[in-house]
Amino acid sequence: MTAAFATSSTVTVTEASRRGVAALVRDASEGHNVIVSRFGSPVAVVVGVSRIEELEELERDLRSAVLVLTRAFTDDGQRTGLDEAIAALGFDRTQLEAELDADLAAGRD
Repeated sequence: MTAAFATSSTVTVTEASRRGVAALVRDASEGHNVIVSRFGSPVAVVVGVSRIEELEELERDLRSAVLVLTRAFTDDGQRTGLDEAIAALGFDRTQLEAELDADLAAGRD
């Protein structure tokens, strides 16, 4: 297993069933991942919410890092103004502002 599962214990499906859901959940909530295996191969992991939240935060950080690196490697130094971008999409700022005002007046966010 990887370092992410360093505090894991492995049980068979039969052992997990014998221990019961309450015991598996208790272990996970205490920070001990429980790997469930069938025929010697891992098939599931019982993981606590705090670990899932940690993994989600790491995923967000990784996505941000990839975005920063991508921008750093592809930046050619040219910048496009907002009005130019709006025009490239076939709109103009006045039209978009009027639509936004109409939406806000109608109670649409």
